[in-house]
Parts: sequence; C-alpha cells; structure tokens
Amino acid sequence: MKRNVKGFTLIELLIVVVIIGILAAIAIPKFAATKERAYIASMKTDLKNLATAEEGYASGNNGTYIPTHTYSAPSDTTAGFSPSTGNTITATADAGPPNAWHALATSSQTSKQCAMHTGAVLGLAGVDTTAGAPYCQP
Repeated sequence: MKRNVKGFTLIELLIVVVIIGILAAIAIPKFAATKERAYIASMKTDLKNLATAEEGYASGNNGTYIPTHTYSAPSDTTAGFSPSTGNTITATADAGPPNAWHALATSSQTSKQCAMHTGAVLGLAGVDTTAGAPYCQP
C-alpha cells in the first residue's frame, strides 16, 4: 500500500531554522550599529540647530550668546531651540572678546558624546575639531 503523505520532514524543518538563525546572527549586530549612527546623527543635528539659535540670539543681543544653559527635550524651548527626545545639550557662553560658545551633547541611547564650538577649542579630548562643525567621539 502506497501512502500519499504531503509535508516537510523534520530534517528539512531543522535546516530552515538553522538558516534563519544564521541570517539573524548576521543582521542583528549590523542593525545595532545602524541605530547608534542614528543617535549620533540626531545629536549632530541638534548641535547645528543650536548653532542657528545661538547666532540668532547673538544678532539681537549685541553679539552676546545665550548664557550657560542645559537643554533637554521636549519642554525646553529657550531661544526657540529644543533638542530631540533623549538628547541633552549643555551650552556654555565663553566670556571675553571675541564672544564664543561651546556645547556638549549626550544621548540617553548611547554612551558617545558630540560637541561643537566657536572660538577656542573646549571639546572632547583626542578628537580633531573644526570651529562651527559638530564632532563626536570615535
């Protein structure tokens, strides 16, 4: 008597599960790295937006920047600026001519920090910096 049974064997199912496991083991670390790059990009964007707010404030206040202030989302809108959710930025106005400022951005989602400055370099140790451009820890 011939049996007409359709379906997958146990071996075939195990092979499919192993292949899916291998693909997941490859994809998950790449996804984690992508998430961290996104958090860093949001901190850089917040620093650029802060620079715009600082310059706008200075243009109406005789070239003086916003006094030292810590910005955190979502309710802080000092000088029309609020960082992205999860980011905190501490901006410090430097005294003396010429007026300058520097800021340090942190995120609750990553241990890396980003900074931006005008004037003297007061940023992250060991990181090449250019005034007016955000930079982050490697």
